[in-house]
Amino acid sequence: MELREWVLGGVLLSPMLVYALLALLLTGLLRLGLQQVGVARWIWHEALFDCALYVCVLAALMATLASW
Repeated sequence: MELREWVLGGVLLSPMLVYALLALLLTGLLRLGLQQVGVARWIWHEALFDCALYVCVLAALMATLASW
């Protein structure tokens, strides 16, 4: 697995920054989807669930996109 920096106007950006922002967006969309379906009422500790969901989404993104 390779992580290479991206050049944006002469500034090197870590791909982790892009992955983290994309994971944050996807986590928010997943949470909205869970609330719409009605599954969110079964969540015991919302902050802990949100953190765990974010980490899982970020790990999945890194596993799939870092190999490109």
